[in-house]
Amino acid sequence: MTQTTTNPDTASAKPFKPAPFGTQFASQMGIAWYRDGKWSDTEIVPADELRFHPGTHVFHYGSSCFEGQKAYLQPNGDVCVFRIDKNVARLRQSAALLYMPQPSEDQLKSMILETLRANRKEVPPPPAAMYIRPTLIGTERSIGKAAKPSAEACLFVLLSPVGDYFEGGMKPLKLLIDDENMRVAPHAGMVKAGANYASALPHIMRAREKYNADQVLFCPGGIAQETGAANFLLFDEKRIVTKDLDSSFLHGITRDSILKLAAKRGMTVEERPIPIQEILDWCANGEAALSGTAAVLASVGSFVYQDKTYVVGNGEVGPVTSALRQALVDIQLGHAEDPFNWLTKV
Repeated sequence: MTQTTTNPDTASAKPFKPAPFGTQFASQMGIAWYRDGKWSDTEIVPADELRFHPGTHVFHYGSSCFEGQKAYLQPNGDVCVFRIDKNVARLRQSAALLYMPQPSEDQLKSMILETLRANRKEVPPPPAAMYIRPTLIGTERSIGKAAKPSAEACLFVLLSPVGDYFEGGMKPLKLLIDDENMRVAPHAGMVKAGANYASALPHIMRAREKYNADQVLFCPGGIAQETGAANFLLFDEKRIVTKDLDSSFLHGITRDSILKLAAKRGMTVEERPIPIQEILDWCANGEAALSGTAAVLASVGSFVYQDKTYVVGNGEVGPVTSALRQALVDIQLGHAEDPFNWLTKV
């Protein structure tokens, strides 16, 4: 179904027709370059292509990190970005951990907002959103720096209009519990890098082929960590439980938002190690979910562990998961009060 809006300042040039997530792109992007020890000013350029020499550092040594966030059209016609400061801080953290040139907080924040302003008419109406992908790559021409960081870099902000992740309704996921492998090396989990997603892919593909699982919940040493692309949480009516933060996994901004919302609703928040047996015991009377920018919260309907299937509750989307997801989406779309000042006007 085509989604339309009548606001003259934000209406799309064409009616928005959702495509597979992340396959549509706005017409312009922001870009800046790091050379000779300093960053250039931001330029707004067509988002059609980037050309690099085959010897560019990122192609050979993985000097790349990125962020994922969203901007939303509000009922009054404004466009607002959700928790921009947290995403800016996390990209800078990733850059530091990869020994890449860090853009300043002001430059990165300004680049994101400037790119959104340049593409304002392409921001789709709710429940769709504008997905924002700031990306930092090493651009020095060298294939001889396997043990050295790139001295040059490119920072760009790519935008992608996206529909509701659960347009056909939220469907519960099946997770394979893997107690032998880990998603990434323990020291690299905090980095939002493409290499980390690639590292998890072989395990995810095998889980799909053998168990028809949607994702893998990595539990090295018998303790839940995260899945290949999202943080993991357990709910019941009174509690929310998730792993305590350390360097082994990504510190999700949606995760943090859900925890704050849960606490405000009077739920007890527990951040601590979660052993596999507790997850299996939780299935009888609780809920499990994955959190991330794209889906916000995705309900877990079953686990597979040691070739045995454990159904979570009745196998359907849980009421606590649905309520917390809706509460966060309502803030993002401007349908509810923003008590944490999470929205930044473009």
